[in-house]
Amino acid sequence: MHPSHSTTTPEEVAALGNQLIEIHQRLRLAMSDLSDVSGNIMVKCLAFCGALERHHTGEERGMFRVLAAKHPELRPVIDELRRDHEQIAEILRRVAAAPSRDELAGLAALMESHFTYEERKLVEALNRLR
Repeated sequence: MHPSHSTTTPEEVAALGNQLIEIHQRLRLAMSDLSDVSGNIMVKCLAFCGALERHHTGEERGMFRVLAAKHPELRPVIDELRRDHEQIAEILRRVAAAPSRDELAGLAALMESHFTYEERKLVEALNRLR
């Protein structure tokens, strides 16, 4: 999901907000899988942490830049989301080093709050991008 690429079609751009929700849903499901500690939690954590980090890196490099340029009124929201990314990255480092139920619960709560806020504030603007 990189709206800055010139090969993106208008139909793809129009659906960016919907794509964001779909990506968040997949990450939510992956997070819920981490609560099942019966499997190899370290492997699950590393895979999940990598996916979430790639998602946030993509937002930083693409979506946030485009939105800030086309919708300057969203810059305070984007700044808040970037601060969330920093907090989440710190938790991801701790989880990757030593996964625990407490760290995973904290990550899940912060992630859900972040996703909900991002969806509420950005989906409409993303779906209107042309």
